Amino acid sequence: MKVSPLVALPPLIFAGLAALFLWRLDHNDPNGIPSTFVGRDAPAVPQTTLPGKPQLTDEMLRQPGVKLVNFWASWCPPCRAEHPTLSELSERLPVYGIDLRDPEANALAFLNEDGDPFAAIATDPRGRAAIDWGVTAPPETFIIDGEGRVLYRFAGPLIRADYTDRFLPELEKALSAEQ
Repeated sequence: MKVSPLVALPPLIFAGLAALFLWRLDHNDPNGIPSTFVGRDAPAVPQTTLPGKPQLTDEMLRQPGVKLVNFWASWCPPCRAEHPTLSELSERLPVYGIDLRDPEANALAFLNEDGDPFAAIATDPRGRAAIDWGVTAPPETFIIDGEGRVLYRFAGPLIRADYTDRFLPELEKALSAEQ
């Protein structure tokens, strides 16, 4: 009985695809969420702010120097956890905030209780800007260069090992490239 060599083709194709998928899994950051905006201009920011707070503008994102854009909300426990880190970072560079789907009074109370690390704020009551930026859930922080380009996207709170091992190296790289 003679067996056709074509019988071996499906298992070989399967094995090749399985090897390719395993290789790709091994060579990506398992904690990273890719952003289509990395290397591109930052999307527009909303033209609304909280009463008594400076308005975040698109022009601010294009000013010289590295800066951060942080999507946050008062109802978000991880946002509260990362708040001290944002306060520390605001001593080194501009940190801009986009308040996501938050009642004005709650957002202002949060900033009054825990301090306001933001150089300027925009509000996103319907979540439209979050969609435009590709935000999946707050908190998310973007590193922006001096020309308004997104250099890095960090999903999750800036705390513990995620902050020191993943975010800080990217920030340091951006800051050293600016000099």
